[in-house]
Amino acid sequence: MSVFRLIFNILWFVLGGFVMGLLWWLAGILCFVSIIGIPFGRSCFVIGEMAFWPFGQDAVNRRYVNRFDDIGTGTVGTLGNIIWFLLVGIWLALGHIGYAIACFISIIGIPFGIQHLKLALLTLAPIGKTVVPRHAI
Repeated sequence: MSVFRLIFNILWFVLGGFVMGLLWWLAGILCFVSIIGIPFGRSCFVIGEMAFWPFGQDAVNRRYVNRFDDIGTGTVGTLGNIIWFLLVGIWLALGHIGYAIACFISIIGIPFGIQHLKLALLTLAPIGKTVVPRHAI
């Protein structure tokens, strides 16, 4: 299975993953400019890495991984996710949706379109999430 995952990740990287990963990292850099945006920036870098190589990884709530709540999984995290989506998340979501539509047009691109939709959903609420290998879930 890992050979297929490697092939899909390489194709993904060449056919749009590189651009979206860079956009996630650019959003992270912009968030780090302001001190208050550092938690948002950290999420951008973690998810940006997933945007480069998404096959074999999943984003899950940190509450399930750590087995306890933290500031990102509680009320403050929810408020942060609302602010995130209104300022940055909507633009990343539109980018992923645009790539997903382009991938779905070609039948062969359907697995890539599904990954873009998965990442577009992640742009709704990235704070409080972490990326784990799929076999660890």
